[in-house]
Amino acid sequence: MAALARRGPLSALQQYGIVTANYWAFTLTDGALRMLVVFHFHELGYSTLEIAFLFLFYEFFGIITNLYGGWLGARFGLRLTMWSGTLMQVAALLMLIPVADDWPKWLSVAYVMVAQAISGIAKDLNKMSAKSAIKTVVPETPDDHSQGERQLFKWVAILTGSKNALKGVGFFLGGVLLTTIGFNAAVGAMAAGLFGAFLFTLGLPAEIGRMKQKPGFSALFSKSRGINVLSLARFFLFGARDVWFVVALPVFLQTALGWRFWEVGGFMGLWVIGYGIVQGSAPALRRAWGQSGPPGVSAVEFWSALLTAIPALIAIALWREVAHPGVAVVAGLAIFGVVFAMNSSIHSYMILAYTEAEDVSLNVGFYYMANAAGRLLGTVLSGALFMVGGLQACLWSSALLVAAAWLMSTRLPAPPRQSVA
Repeated sequence: MAALARRGPLSALQQYGIVTANYWAFTLTDGALRMLVVFHFHELGYSTLEIAFLFLFYEFFGIITNLYGGWLGARFGLRLTMWSGTLMQVAALLMLIPVADDWPKWLSVAYVMVAQAISGIAKDLNKMSAKSAIKTVVPETPDDHSQGERQLFKWVAILTGSKNALKGVGFFLGGVLLTTIGFNAAVGAMAAGLFGAFLFTLGLPAEIGRMKQKPGFSALFSKSRGINVLSLARFFLFGARDVWFVVALPVFLQTALGWRFWEVGGFMGLWVIGYGIVQGSAPALRRAWGQSGPPGVSAVEFWSALLTAIPALIAIALWREVAHPGVAVVAGLAIFGVVFAMNSSIHSYMILAYTEAEDVSLNVGFYYMANAAGRLLGTVLSGALFMVGGLQACLWSSALLVAAAWLMSTRLPAPPRQSVA
């Protein structure tokens, strides 16, 4: 710390690097914990609906955290919200160390739900802080708005893509840790590693993301039509992903196809890594397709419309009882991942395009509140629908939710700083 003080204040790029590195470390633990909880409790005989309830508080408190976390970030700075999120995740991991196989089921469910609630708060505090920080460090370009928006899209894509690639590594890590050292030792090791990453953030300045005028509680809810409509589209989009990805897919791969824990964790990890690579490459992919400007409303409409058909086609393949259902699911999931990644990357840019740097944490917090609400809906439906109609029911629900996201996107206004849609 003394060495940092002697060197003077950190540059915007250095601040961005520290925030991103902390976010990466957090993401590894978040992805690994998801696989650990799903597989550990399924192995103990929990139903898919009971496993979904383990994540209920994780997603519910994410809704509240994004709403109030954005207000806290604007009022007290993003450094405080990032520190709080990282340390709360360490606490949540430490809480899980004493969980034992011989605990009564009601006690295990209640205890893990509380730990997951803390983890959900932590995850969304950390994510809101990292994504809001981009708007504060990307320089304004008043003489060339298009260039500034292209730069913003590039940095958003890099952060979002790298985060999801590392979340995929976390999925694989969770499967490996469960197989090698077991549930309890795994969560303890991850807590120690994340606390080490936290120590590197102590030199960040306190003013990152802090508004000059302290916002009141009335500022919690967005007054922008663009942000409101995009947030609703995001709600349906992420509900469509999690309705089959969170609980139904890993259980299907293990029970219906006979995959082992590390194989499921490895496959889902590779999927998320590939998904992250596509997200990070979204600006380059658009340039390769002749789209040199920043994405606009038409891009949101196109990619959400394209995504609608994919889960429906996978569901039809399972309904027709194709000879190799595993191939249909794996290939369909790969295509879904590419198209969903383009949707998500463009959405993540658009929320920043609709907001100003000063109130970025408020608007990003509101937006990711809708994101968390969609994940909550998808998680509960994933466990419930899988029990009723298997993976097919989850896939049909996914198609309907993506269609709703597309319908919302048709009502988006053009971002105020864009000269080209």
